[in-house]
Amino acid sequence: MSVACGFECVVVLGCMRWVWKRCTYIGNDDSATWPPATYDEFEPIPRLCRTILAVYEDDLHNPKFPPDGGYRLNPNWAVKRVAYEETLGNAPPYLIYLDHEHHEIVVAIRGLNLVKESDYKVLMDNKLGKQMFDGGYVHHGLLKAAIWMLNKESETLKRLWVENGKCYKMIFVGHSLGSGVASLLTIIVVNHGDRLGGIPRSLVSCYAVAPARCMSLNLAVKYADVIHSVVLQDDFLPRTPTPLEDIFTTVFCFPCLLFLVCLRDTFIPEGRKLRDPRRLYAPGRMYHVVERKFCRCGRFPPDVRTAIPVDGRFEHIVLSCNATSDHGIIWIQRESEKALARLKEASAESPTTPPSVQKIERQHTLEKEHKKALERAVTLNIPHAVPTDTDEEPSVHKKEESARGVTEVASLIEGEEDTSTSTGHSTDARTNWNDVVEKLFTRDETGKLTLNKESSGTE
Repeated sequence: MSVACGFECVVVLGCMRWVWKRCTYIGNDDSATWPPATYDEFEPIPRLCRTILAVYEDDLHNPKFPPDGGYRLNPNWAVKRVAYEETLGNAPPYLIYLDHEHHEIVVAIRGLNLVKESDYKVLMDNKLGKQMFDGGYVHHGLLKAAIWMLNKESETLKRLWVENGKCYKMIFVGHSLGSGVASLLTIIVVNHGDRLGGIPRSLVSCYAVAPARCMSLNLAVKYADVIHSVVLQDDFLPRTPTPLEDIFTTVFCFPCLLFLVCLRDTFIPEGRKLRDPRRLYAPGRMYHVVERKFCRCGRFPPDVRTAIPVDGRFEHIVLSCNATSDHGIIWIQRESEKALARLKEASAESPTTPPSVQKIERQHTLEKEHKKALERAVTLNIPHAVPTDTDEEPSVHKKEESARGVTEVASLIEGEEDTSTSTGHSTDARTNWNDVVEKLFTRDETGKLTLNKESSGTE
C-alpha cells in the first residue's frame, strides 16, 4: 500500500512539474541565448511589412487602411498588383514593387484570407512527406503556388532586373501563408537564376513574416543565408508542428488543438523529431522580436534576437493568450518599427561608453554562423544535411537536385495533382513519381537518396 501511495505521489509531482513548466514557458525562452540583431540587418523588415500591408489596398494612390505613418511607398513605382480574380486560386494576391530608393525589386505576398476558399485549397494541398524537393521535403500546395507565380511573373521580374542594370536586389516577402510561398519561390530562383536573367544568389533575399512551416530542417538551414524569418513573441504558426491542413480540419477548437499538440510533443524525444525528414520547419535565419516577460503585465520596448537554430528551433507551443494576436501583420509591423528605433539608438551610442545592460554580443559573422549551423546539422545527423566541406559539389548540381529545373518540377506536380501520395500507400501516380525519382536518384545501402550523376549528365 505504501509503495502504491509513493508511486502515486511521484506521478502527481511529475504531472505538476510538467504543468508548471508548460504554463510558465513563454516565447522569450525560445531565444534566451541568442545574440541581439544589428540595425543594418533588421532595417528592411519594418519597410517590407508595410509593403505587405499595401497588398491589401485596392488603390495605393487613395489608401483606405494605411498604418501609422503611412505606407511610405511611391504609388507610381508599383509595377503590378494581382488580385484573386487574376490568380484564379493558384496563389494568394501579391504586389510587385520597384523600389528605386533602396534599389530593390520587391514581390510582396499577402497572408491567409479566412473567407477565401482558394487559400484553403493551397493550404490543404499537402500530406506529410508528399513532396520531395531539392534534397528535402516541402509543402506541396505552397510549392505549386510558388511555381505558378514564377511561370507567370518570370518575364516581368527578368525585365525589371535587366532594365535596372542587373544590380537591383530581388526581395520576396510574405506573411503567414504568403511567407511559405515566398520562401519556396526564393529556393527556386536561387537554384534557377537563369530564368530571371542570371541573377546571382547574393542579390536574392526572402523575408518570411510570421512564417509557416513549409520545409524540412536541412533545407531551412541550407538556405539560411537568403531566407529570413520574423517571429513576434508567442506567434503560434512557427511553433505548431501539426501540418497546416490539419489545423483547419480538426473538430477541436483552436486553443484545445494547441494544448493537445503541446501534450503530444512532450512525449516525443528531441532526437526523433530531428531524425524525421518529413517534419516541416519555419525557414532560414530567425529574427525573434521579444516584448513580454514572465509575470510582467503589458508590452515592453521590443528586443530583437537572431540566430540559425538547428535543435530547439521553435519546437515548443507557448500557451499564451497572445499566440494568435502576435501572428497579425499589423502588430508585427508596429513592434518591428519600435524595435528598429531601439536598434538605431543603440547603434548611435558611443562605443566608449559601457552598455547599461550587459548582453551577449555576436561572436561570428553571418557567413560563419551559417557555416556553423550547417556543421551542427551534420553533427545531429539531420537527414539530407549537407556538410560544409562539400558545399561546392551541391552548388554545381543544384539544378539536378531541384528535380531538373522549374519546368520538370512543374510537370511533376501536374502529374501528381489528382493523387494523394503518402509514404505508406502506393497508387499509379505514385509509381510515376517513383519512376522520376529512380531516374534522378539512386538509393544507397542505408536507404538514403543520392543524386544519380550519370543520368543527370545525359538529360
